Amino acid sequence: MTESLSDATRNTPSPHARRTLLLIAAIGIAPIVASYITYYFWPRQARVNYGELLSMRAAPPIEGVRTDGRPFRLEDLRGRWVLLMSSQAPCDAICERMLYATRQARTMQGGDQNRVVRVWLVGGEGEAAPALLAQHPGLEVVRITEPAHANLLTSDGRIYLIDPLGNWVLAWPTDPDIKALAKDLGRVLRASQIG
Repeated sequence: MTESLSDATRNTPSPHARRTLLLIAAIGIAPIVASYITYYFWPRQARVNYGELLSMRAAPPIEGVRTDGRPFRLEDLRGRWVLLMSSQAPCDAICERMLYATRQARTMQGGDQNRVVRVWLVGGEGEAAPALLAQHPGLEVVRITEPAHANLLTSDGRIYLIDPLGNWVLAWPTDPDIKALAKDLGRVLRASQIG
């Protein structure tokens, strides 16, 4: 009888051993519990991009005249990504911020910046200031007729991205976050095998 009692006491774990066992079990279960809490209480954002993703459709034919008098057709830019904005001339403060944002977002692309062309569609009777144009080398400034300007999707004052196949891709607000715009643009350029 005494032998069976001593065997029973040897087989029951000590309180220290029980705590160790519970600690090991807690460490194993903790990541699972943490993942459920994170998933249900801090859901990730549904959107990754900053700009509004547009439904895939072709951009309309846009024709106009460049500042040097040469004709312009949007179709001639096929094969390149196009950052497109439009406003009335002369360029106001909002227009200047948009031009600056597109220039900086393009510049931030480094070696890929040559894949992107910036186009400013100008409506109205005013002229773009030469000092402003000097700050934006490579900018395609295109005068279009007032009825054409009013009918364009871009007449809402946002910045648009057109892919090398001529389709609308993204739209950014009038006063965009430049880093977020550049990040969107960079993501599209990295993912694309065209343009």
